[in-house]
Amino acid sequence: MFGRLLSNFRNTVVLSLVLAGVMIFAFGSVAPGGFDLIFWQAVFRWTHVVAGVLWIGLLWYFNFVQIRVMPSIPVELKPAVGKHIAPEALFWFRWSALATVVAGLALAFSRGHAYAVEVLSFGLVGGLTEDQKGYTLLGIGVWLAIVMFLNVWGIIWPNQKRALGIVPAEDDVKSKAARVAMLGSRTNMLLSLPMLTAMAMYQTLFG
Repeated sequence: MFGRLLSNFRNTVVLSLVLAGVMIFAFGSVAPGGFDLIFWQAVFRWTHVVAGVLWIGLLWYFNFVQIRVMPSIPVELKPAVGKHIAPEALFWFRWSALATVVAGLALAFSRGHAYAVEVLSFGLVGGLTEDQKGYTLLGIGVWLAIVMFLNVWGIIWPNQKRALGIVPAEDDVKSKAARVAMLGSRTNMLLSLPMLTAMAMYQTLFG
């Protein structure tokens, strides 16, 4: 029975979400403040992390695997990637990018308007004192993530639609679009590690 459950992707994901929901409720039940604002900050952070793992995981899949391996795939097999695998991966890729940014901004503003403004302004609103320098580094990470998100929706996805034939285009346009999409994806790959460094280091050192 368990094997049949795991054989079905949707059921596996739904069950995983249910178990996560139980854990989230349990944390709210034992947290000092109960289901207060801090609890919802934790929910926003959880959503931000889960969506971010999916987004960056797919970004790295494209760059570590698909883009590198595609030239060596036999010509007769490439349509399978372009018509079936890539569109599905791009669906989760672009929507997880949106979810990551929305949840991240929700988390920032749930910590207070002043906190969010300090982060988004690189700590300049507070005068860039010693206490504000952490905001500067976190702000760099946040804006890198926003630039990456805009890159996904404004450059990578529109060009991938042409390259994959989702939107009709001439062969020369498809070729150019594929290169632009690749460079956009490679740009996000470049920015991903500095962005993640800002997020992880700030949370560990400043909380």
